[in-house]
Amino acid sequence: MPSLVVEVLDAGDLKPKDGHGSASPYVEVELDQQRQQTQTKPGELNPHWNEKLVFSIGDPRSLRNKTIQVHVCNDAKGGGHRKQSLGRVRISGAAVPLSESEALVQRYPLDKHGLFSRLSDISLRIYVTDDGFGPYMSPPDVVEAAETPLQEAGFRDNGHGNDHAAGVDRHHRHVDFDEEKKEKKKKSKDPEVRTFHSIGASAPAGAPPPSSFSAGPGNGVHHFMKEKPPGAETRTDFARAGPAPASVMQMRMPAQNPYALQETRPPVAAHLRYRGGDKTTTTYDLVEQMHYLYVNVVKAKDLPTMDVSGSLDPYVLVKVGNYRGVTKHLEKNQNPVWRQIFAFAKERLQSNFLEVIVMDKDTVSRDDFAGKVVLDISEVPVRVPPDSPLAPQWYKLENKRGEKTRTGEIMIAVWIGTQADESFPEAWHSDAHNMSHTNMQNTRSKVYFSPKLYYLRVHVIEAQDLIPTEGGRPGDTYVKVFLGNQGRVTKPSQVKTVNPVWQDELMFVASEPFEDLIIVSVDERVGGKDEPLGRLMLPVRQVQQRLDTSKLPDARWYNLHKPSIVEEGDKEKKKESKFSSKICIRFCLEGGYHVLDESTQFSSNLQPSANALRKKSIGILELGILSARNMHPMKGHEGRTTDAYCVAKYGNKWIRTRTLLDTLAPRWNEQYTWDVYDLCTVITIGVFDNCHVNGKDDSRDKRIGKVRVRLSTLEADRVYTHYYPLVVLQPPSGLKKHGELHLALRFTCTAWVNTVAQYSRPLLPKMHYIQPIPIRYIDWLRHQAMQIVAARLARSEPPLRREVVEYMLDVDIHMFSLRRSKANFGRIMSLLSGISAVFRWFHSICHWRNPVTTCLVHILFFILVCYPELILPTVFLYLFVIGIWNYRFRTRLPPHMDARLSHAEGIHPDELDEEFDSFPTSRPSDIVRLRYDRLRSIAGRVQTVIGDLASQGERAQAILSWRDPRATAIFIIFSLIWAVIIYVTPLQVIVLLVGLYLLRHPRLRGKLPPVPVNFFKRLPAKSDMLL
Repeated sequence: MPSLVVEVLDAGDLKPKDGHGSASPYVEVELDQQRQQTQTKPGELNPHWNEKLVFSIGDPRSLRNKTIQVHVCNDAKGGGHRKQSLGRVRISGAAVPLSESEALVQRYPLDKHGLFSRLSDISLRIYVTDDGFGPYMSPPDVVEAAETPLQEAGFRDNGHGNDHAAGVDRHHRHVDFDEEKKEKKKKSKDPEVRTFHSIGASAPAGAPPPSSFSAGPGNGVHHFMKEKPPGAETRTDFARAGPAPASVMQMRMPAQNPYALQETRPPVAAHLRYRGGDKTTTTYDLVEQMHYLYVNVVKAKDLPTMDVSGSLDPYVLVKVGNYRGVTKHLEKNQNPVWRQIFAFAKERLQSNFLEVIVMDKDTVSRDDFAGKVVLDISEVPVRVPPDSPLAPQWYKLENKRGEKTRTGEIMIAVWIGTQADESFPEAWHSDAHNMSHTNMQNTRSKVYFSPKLYYLRVHVIEAQDLIPTEGGRPGDTYVKVFLGNQGRVTKPSQVKTVNPVWQDELMFVASEPFEDLIIVSVDERVGGKDEPLGRLMLPVRQVQQRLDTSKLPDARWYNLHKPSIVEEGDKEKKKESKFSSKICIRFCLEGGYHVLDESTQFSSNLQPSANALRKKSIGILELGILSARNMHPMKGHEGRTTDAYCVAKYGNKWIRTRTLLDTLAPRWNEQYTWDVYDLCTVITIGVFDNCHVNGKDDSRDKRIGKVRVRLSTLEADRVYTHYYPLVVLQPPSGLKKHGELHLALRFTCTAWVNTVAQYSRPLLPKMHYIQPIPIRYIDWLRHQAMQIVAARLARSEPPLRREVVEYMLDVDIHMFSLRRSKANFGRIMSLLSGISAVFRWFHSICHWRNPVTTCLVHILFFILVCYPELILPTVFLYLFVIGIWNYRFRTRLPPHMDARLSHAEGIHPDELDEEFDSFPTSRPSDIVRLRYDRLRSIAGRVQTVIGDLASQGERAQAILSWRDPRATAIFIIFSLIWAVIIYVTPLQVIVLLVGLYLLRHPRLRGKLPPVPVNFFKRLPAKSDMLL
């Protein structure tokens, strides 16, 4: 007989019920009049049951009309006599797969009973079997005799209605029909809970749909229709079943979004509540522990000579099964020192023995064997930080027969550790066994820090005693200022004398350790050419810093040297001339600003440049980079898959994970920590394909995807574990999903008072508001800061390459994009939709669409008019109630890249090509002409809207400006009349009459516009004055 199997796996974040911060949960599953329950897990909020409950379903076709009810309860007295609900979930039978192979583990959120209840979930696996027993189940009599926890319970014969249960233990028991009626009456009083009609939310792409039931031929016996391979004929039972209910279609819609977040519950210590002690000191609890066999090859001594010349070129071969690692070979050295560490993943070990073999490099013939050491891996000690590093030991070398040699010893240290070991980043890993030592540097995990940036303010005031190049009165003179690769030019002096005045201010970006020189050149424009009149060179470290809003440093006079003297420098010291031109300049390093190196919309750092002005941290951000799945092969044309690594950036700290070679399912399991100074910041995580593992220095790392998470949207002390979609826009294919990245995030607040107080402070340091940077400089300075950061990180080892830094910092975010313009327009329309909804509601009230609501609004209006002191309290109380009401509907998922909001789905290839075009453009003239015409048409519509807005504002100005004398006269006469009426009549009466007029019945309304609207539209605007 067909049966329904419900596998109850685990639950998470249950509500404490026993008064001691824990609960004793068990699960009760109900189908029709059958009820079974699992064992009770005392004192657990994240219980694991792993039990299977089996139900008889009789006619399989009736399952689609049934509902599986799952209750999570707390055993209050430990004996099942009193239960307290921890949550429930309803699952539609139409969504249950018809075979165990199609069944997937699903996590269902439990409905909350209270407004402030925590969001718990339960993990279930539900499917149908074609026999009366679940997988690995025994017949009823065997189950009763064995008294196993997986007993058959609640099987009923649909033909006779008899109970065929073989035995009922205290964990799997039935409830009488009378109790069932009482329970149903009780449920009718409870609030309605959600019914889940689909289990396909996390089904893999391209998975076949679940099989359906079909009646057997002729005999009336129901069986399961077997799954047909792709391309088979269409099943006719879909046509017989009729259209699915509307609710089923609604629940299946989220499964069709391939860019949605998927919440997970990996077996990390933070979820399993293994944490103990101070939260800020516990490490590596957001990732899964991965064990490695570490081998530290330190050095050797007294190695035997192998060549005829008496020399030895030794290297060490470390071998575990088929995995092997090789050190560098050292020429003619019998006492070599290597100091290299090898790491072999313990889960991939193919042997019980570790072999450390010393070889002699021979360029002519085969390498010679010099000795070896064999160790039993089962005897290797386990080391867990913060233990001190394991001390290496000397081992006597053996020959091929296992006999000790007379000479030759090697010093090694062997231990088993995790990825938390300090040797992990520098170790040679077993998955890179075919890489050279040079390319190995490009795969290591590293931490980088951006250089500290300052704004350099240069105020060019004036110059004296300039010597024109052609004598007489000089022409247009201006000043060029250079700092590294940055160059700015002042405006030409309006005073064309030998004492020009500029009074121009220039801004630059300087970086520590201030090694650059400031070069100031005064030039004269002669015949279309720039002729230098004098030059000044000043080290940046000599410039005075300003830390706050105090007075700027005083301007100083500097000597201008002739360009020839400056170019010769110290090579030939000439006599200094007694006479030289001078220039007055004020130099200042601004330490009170924050140098913007990324867009302010998703900035990760808002601290000022000077350390003395920085505030204390308010918390800690922990990021666990677990793994990725469904990766797209980025090197398919090279016969490889993907060499993926992750980069995360928050504040001035960058991290780079280890590159996992040639895999579509990498598992990094690396955890990093940042200090948080402001919650209104964003952390960015990007995934890239390493294109330098084969020594190709001219190639560029490919983008796989990027994730941004705003910290202010995270709850404190909560662990967020989700699969984030990795999507990128690339021409000409458009939006493409390259996989999913598994991340774990947690924000721990250490200063609640400062965190709350931050919401009353400005976002940027106060210097940005007291002395704001000119608008014309902001974008240019941001671009220069990005270039400095990219150049500095590209000089690290291994380098964080320019294309990676530019992608993480969104260098091209301010370039024009028609797609972004559409997305921003959609955002504005979504905001205006809320305002329009309020107007539509008011319109429905005024037109008495719902008489009851309109009467209630009239009553509230009368109360507020009679008691105006209640208006503001009512408004704020209404806001409070709305906020409390929306609390239960708050999002539980962190923000991520929204492809629909970004208008990235279905983007036109030409629009995408325009977005990724260089600046200036590199496309042919006909394509540029086409895009220009399209931009003109869009700009024409925008121009029309702006013109209409301007016309409405000009009509408002024309009321009292006497542009239309008659309209102005009518308005001022009516104003005088209204002034007298309002003075004589109480204000409450006026407000009451106006309100009743606006809320009048539709029978008292006309179809023509009201008089004030007609009067306003007849006022003149300046549109008729335009050419």
